[in-house]
Amino acid sequence: MSKRRKRRAWSDDEKRLICSQTRAPGVSVAQVARRYALNANQVFNWLTDARYTAGEDGDDGSRFLPVEIVEANPPERAVPSEGVIELDLAGGHRLRVIGRFDPDALTRLIRGLSA
Repeated sequence: MSKRRKRRAWSDDEKRLICSQTRAPGVSVAQVARRYALNANQVFNWLTDARYTAGEDGDDGSRFLPVEIVEANPPERAVPSEGVIELDLAGGHRLRVIGRFDPDALTRLIRGLSA
C-alpha cells in the first residue's frame, strides 16, 4: 500500500515569493513549481490571484496610457502644394519633406521612425 502525502498549506507570503520567482527572466513556471515540489497548475492558479502577483511595492505593473480621441470621419485636410517640412525625431533621425505629400503616409513614417 502506498503512503499518502500530507497536503501542504502555503502562507500568503510564501505564495507571493513563489509567484515573484516566476517573473524572473528565463525562468518558467514549471521550474519554480519543481523547486517547491508543487504542481505547475497550482502556481498558475496563484498567478491569477491579484493578492500574490503584485510586486513588493504593491505595483502590479498596471499603467495608464495616453489616449487621443479623434473624430470618426475626420474632415479632409488640405495638402500644401509646395513647401518644406523638417522634423527632428527621437533617436537622432531627421526627416525633411519637400513639396506635396500624403499626410497619412507621413504620419505612418514618423511613427515608424519614432518607435
